[in-house]
Amino acid sequence: MEPITVVVIALALIVCAYMAWNIGANDVANAMGTSVGSRALTLKQAVIIAAIFEFAGAFFAGDAVTKTVRKGILTVDFSTVTPDISHDIAFGFIAAMMAAATWLTIATRFGLPVSTTHSIIGGIIGVGLVLEVDHDAEYIDWEVVGKVVMSWVASPIMGALIAFFSYYIIKKLILDSDNPEERSLWLAPILAFPTFFVLGLALQFKALKGFFAKAESNEWIADKYDWLPAKENGVWDPFADNAWLPINSLMLAAVIGAIASFCLFLILKKIDIKQESKGFRGVERIFVWLQIITAAYVAFAHGANDRSNAIGPMAAVWQVLSNDTGMLMEKADIPLWLVLLGSAGIAIGVMTWGWRVMETIGKKITDITPTRGFAAEFGAATTILIFSMPFLAVPVSTTHTLVGAVVGVGLAGGAKAVDFRVFGKIAASWVASVPVAAFGAATIYIASGGDDLKMIILLPIAFMTVGYAMWKSRENEIYVEDALSDAGGSKADGPTPFDLFHKHAEAVEVTVEKMVAAVKKACAGEDASQEIEETVEAEHSADKIKSEIRELASQDLRFGIAADSDSFLHMVSRQDRIADYAQNVAEQLSFRPLMDDETARENLVEMAEVVSKTVAKYEDLIEALRQYHISGRTKAGVDEVYALIREVNLVEHEADGVEANAAAYVFTNGDGEPLAAMHMYRVLQRLDDVANAAEKAANAVLPLLRR
Repeated sequence: MEPITVVVIALALIVCAYMAWNIGANDVANAMGTSVGSRALTLKQAVIIAAIFEFAGAFFAGDAVTKTVRKGILTVDFSTVTPDISHDIAFGFIAAMMAAATWLTIATRFGLPVSTTHSIIGGIIGVGLVLEVDHDAEYIDWEVVGKVVMSWVASPIMGALIAFFSYYIIKKLILDSDNPEERSLWLAPILAFPTFFVLGLALQFKALKGFFAKAESNEWIADKYDWLPAKENGVWDPFADNAWLPINSLMLAAVIGAIASFCLFLILKKIDIKQESKGFRGVERIFVWLQIITAAYVAFAHGANDRSNAIGPMAAVWQVLSNDTGMLMEKADIPLWLVLLGSAGIAIGVMTWGWRVMETIGKKITDITPTRGFAAEFGAATTILIFSMPFLAVPVSTTHTLVGAVVGVGLAGGAKAVDFRVFGKIAASWVASVPVAAFGAATIYIASGGDDLKMIILLPIAFMTVGYAMWKSRENEIYVEDALSDAGGSKADGPTPFDLFHKHAEAVEVTVEKMVAAVKKACAGEDASQEIEETVEAEHSADKIKSEIRELASQDLRFGIAADSDSFLHMVSRQDRIADYAQNVAEQLSFRPLMDDETARENLVEMAEVVSKTVAKYEDLIEALRQYHISGRTKAGVDEVYALIREVNLVEHEADGVEANAAAYVFTNGDGEPLAAMHMYRVLQRLDDVANAAEKAANAVLPLLRR
């Protein structure tokens, strides 16, 4: 092997690793995005699970050989292939990988989940067009390209429909029931059966194709089509030799579904789903596990199938450039070291830039909870299984399907629950993937002219250009050590925004209690300076929690469209005013003595107590709101929140009545000491401000419930 060829191979391996890195940053990340967005997994946990299952899928279930012409885009007559044509195709694949990887870097930089499959297809189309001109032949199979274009629309729509109805069933059968926790205890194991039945089929048909092929070659099984769908001319009879759905696979999937349902039933018998665990309770605790399992399946299946987007073209390049004959064969062996290179690149991609796409999938399209995330992933897995069956055989994108499924579960909560501006940008990036990658690949290939030296010069230039762009966007990055450190997962393990919101409500209530103590002492004619100081300190403590909330709201991935940070911070500001007014009441008490009238002072104490009652009821409301968000946003939960909002309003009206009677008494009997009477009236007004602030803070919750 000539030294210049060795350099080309080395550069091609770097391009391959770069492509694998981009697959991890974009493709794998979007598969885990719903789990991170719903807090079923922390970023750290998602990285580890993705790395393990991606590697397991690639290493144990991936094919040992790959078709050198990926996805059937190019049609090559291998009986007439020459070394020159082989060399040109190998260089074309290098250009396609570089162009596709560069496009993926751009998309990931802006948090856009695009298809790595369609990106590499675009690159192959670009070089295919140039090869057709250079060799006066027809290489591109436009029928397959047409199917790819069709999948841009078909797979997201089907994913959305299945996810929509999956979540709709969960909502109607469980979330909207009078006792959702009790209903979920017996219904969740039943729902688990179809879920694991579909995953069992998908695991065999999508993720274990390579395993069955190896088993057949080693004579472990007589015929792999006893387990896999017939490739053509299939029938629906599961007992037939050419069945679309072989009876062996159906039975195995049914057994998997039955075992999973029974295991879930046993687990639910032993745990208290009403007890909070890792920020969840009730229905959501159940679906956390189901969502994690579906996410792990997606990662495993992705490793088994889509890792060839990076190492498949490289296997062809290695076959041509390392072989003395320089010939391209129909299939190429995939060396173990190449599998390891691809798997490591994918894992590093998840750890470094994967958070960008996770944020888009889990946060920006719609609000994700474990129930919604499970429905989205189940819809995506089912859709991919359907389209992969030989009677359709449409090359669909996991990314497109999952994004469609996320939109579907969002629409189950109403059109306003989906940010279609974000989805529009994502859809535009899908359409751009093929032509942008095609143009980039064609440009690189034409510039190289099939010459080794020119390719050696071009690739470093391309890498330097990408590196410069990444350096310019280096602000606010998460690096490998941050993603894997405990700090990297601490935010999702720590308090949620609604946890801190409730903590702030408790601090506000303490401030009001200190204020009431100051009012009572002042009305008793005693020195209330200590209670006034304690009120001020309590208000300062509430302010510190408010600052924590604002910081968390600006960084936390757990905000979705249903609880956007602007609306949430408005609620926080409303709540904070309660403490501000309470401090103001306490400070008013220090200005001058109160009116020296026993009845007037009794009325003031009564007013302070009913104000305290209003704020206590408001704190109950915020606790119910927190429970509503961590237990599945059930109908029973939202009904309780609405009821408490009404109670806050009723108690505030009671405070208005007390304040009116107290003020009337002051004006009627305060002629003897007008300054003290006016001071007493101002304190009553400030107390009324506290009650009014609690009422307004309670009503500020209403838009959140209506979303």
